[in-house]
Order: sequence, then C-alpha cells, then structure tokens
Amino acid sequence: MFRLALAAALMLAPAETPVPLHAGGRVTADGRFGWPGVYFEGRFKGTAVTVSVEAGTDHLAILIDGVERAVLQKPGRVERRFDGLGEGEHVIRVEKLTETQSGYSRMLGITTNGTPLSPIVRARRVEFIGDSHSVGYGDTSDSRTCTPEAVHDTTNTALAFGPLLAKKWGADYRVIAFSGRGVVRNYAGGNPGETLPVLYPRAIPGEPAAAARDGWKPQLIVLNLGTNDFSTPVHAGEAWKDEAALRADYRASYVAFVRRLQQANPGAHFLLMGAANFIADVRAVAAETKASAVEVPTLALTGCNFHPSLADQQRMADLVEAAVGKPD
Repeated sequence: MFRLALAAALMLAPAETPVPLHAGGRVTADGRFGWPGVYFEGRFKGTAVTVSVEAGTDHLAILIDGVERAVLQKPGRVERRFDGLGEGEHVIRVEKLTETQSGYSRMLGITTNGTPLSPIVRARRVEFIGDSHSVGYGDTSDSRTCTPEAVHDTTNTALAFGPLLAKKWGADYRVIAFSGRGVVRNYAGGNPGETLPVLYPRAIPGEPAAAARDGWKPQLIVLNLGTNDFSTPVHAGEAWKDEAALRADYRASYVAFVRRLQQANPGAHFLLMGAANFIADVRAVAAETKASAVEVPTLALTGCNFHPSLADQQRMADLVEAAVGKPD
C-alpha cells in the first residue's frame, strides 16, 4: 500500500481524510514516478474526493468507478476536486498515460469528505518489459507523421497491450519499458551502453538510483525486446563488426538478462515476444532459459512513426493471452 498519501494529503486538504492508495508500478518513498503505466487506486465512501498531484510534462487520467472524469495535461502542481458523487463506495484511480524519459511526476495524495476504505487487493500480478511497443508510443494517433510533441500527446500506455490484458484479467501490472531501447543495441545504434537491461533496475528511468525492494512478485513476466536491436544495419564505429556478431551478442546478453529476472522472481512464467526478423533469436533465448516464445505477426503500424495502433495493441494483447492462457 502506498503510504505517502497520508501525510501529504493532510497538508493539502486538512478538512478531508486521506485515502490509502495502492500503487501499480515503481513509486519512490516520496511519491515520485517515471516509468510508463504507473497508476494509483483507492476506495472510499463519500460524495467528494480530491486528487493532489504534481506533473510537469505528463498527462494523468482520473477515473472514478471506472469512468474517466478528467485528463490532467501537464498540469504542474494541482488539486482537482470531484463532488456530487452518489452515496456508497467508490473507486478512484489515477493513471499515467504519457512516457517520461527524463524527469518525473509526483503523487501528493487523495482525500475524501467521507470514509476511506482499504484498496482493492488483486492476486494476479503481471510485468511487461519492453520498448516503444510496450509503452504505447503514439498509439492513439490517426497519422504516422508526428512531431515529438504529437508523439508525447498521443501516447497512452493504458491502452497498450500490457495494461489492456492485465485489466481484462483483473490483475495488477507494471510496465518497465523505454522507447528506442534494446537488449544490447538501441535504435540506430544511439545511446550506446544505455540499453533496457541497464535502465531496468532504476526507480526513475532518467536517474541512476536503483528502485527499492517493495515485495513485487509477478506470476507472469512478458518481454518484448529486439525491435530496436535490429532496427537498422550495423554501421561503422559500433561494437559489432557485422550482423552475425550483433545477433550473437543479443542472444547471450538476453539470456543473461532473463536469468537475472528469473533469479529475482522464482516461480514466475516468462514469455518472450519477437517479430519475424528476430524471432529465431528470441526462440533460442527462450530455449536456453526455459521460457516461452511467441511470434508477433505483421502489424498495421499506423500509429506515430510506424508504431502499433490501438488495433495492433489489442492484437498483441490477444496474442499474449492465447500464448499463456486465461488466468484461473
């Protein structure tokens, strides 16, 4: 349970009572969060609720009883009150929609004029590790041609395949993904040494500090990495003399990464996704680590800069579900 809301909310709305929050995703002790798809959820009885957040660049959706009531777009520090709610129990949820590659947002607290209740407890937990396809990069765009600002504004991680599937299952989830990053090579060879396995341990993607241990133990971990490793031919000055060397490094490094994750998450099932141009490498990694593998079919890629559309994201969610089966 996310405890920071208790003190922060008292300072922001002393006439109301803090709502205990469950945080989905990595959140620091002082309420900061930067990875995609982070969400906060609480329950209460009352007719009003106030959400207090600080978000310089992010868009945050606020849902009450499953209905979107507002999207805060780069709001800065803000308190947003919702009143006139019906009597009885309500569920308040705040979802991070956009990707933050540097900086962070902060949850300051949620309060109510009524009675706080304990958050919903979910038994099933799923983690999604990947790149822009897992982020939901530009997935709501109606055009492939996008400025950087348009990419930011049309990215909705809540509609990416991971959260779509987790919500269908009634599961808690985490999305540890960063656009443009690969296992050993980033898009077009950029940012050498800053690959996804290097970023993975961080509490905030753009900061070197490691995440604190918080007891998160998913039963299923889905990895979708390799699109950026093989996005363009190897060019002069890179660490690999040719494509064969790159593929050998990809396989060895991916095996090592999966084994580290397996050691940290004993008993979890691992599913590795891969497109046709590198699925053979993914299957080799899966065989060596005793994970499962699934090929991603050809997608329409009508989102920003030829990224998965909302329909593509749903197709990938269905693919993962077919590969692992529905939860008990």
